[in-house]
Amino acid sequence: MAEILAENLSGKSVVGSDGAELGMLYNVTMDLKSGSLKHLLVDPAENVSSDFEVDDHGHYMVPVGHVQAVKDHIVIRR
Repeated sequence: MAEILAENLSGKSVVGSDGAELGMLYNVTMDLKSGSLKHLLVDPAENVSSDFEVDDHGHYMVPVGHVQAVKDHIVIRR
């Protein structure tokens, strides 16, 4: 996968591989020991439900392994 600067991800829409909008990227978490990325924190769109875990602030915690593509939006496997 090509390198992407984190600043270029800010505010991107997050959609499922089925085309359904999940929300907007809020932040990305990482493992401080290994440096590997862990989750995309997604600010959910209105009237959207998901099976992803939710953090204390109501953001979906999408495992980075679910990311399929990053272009004009971020596509995730649901």
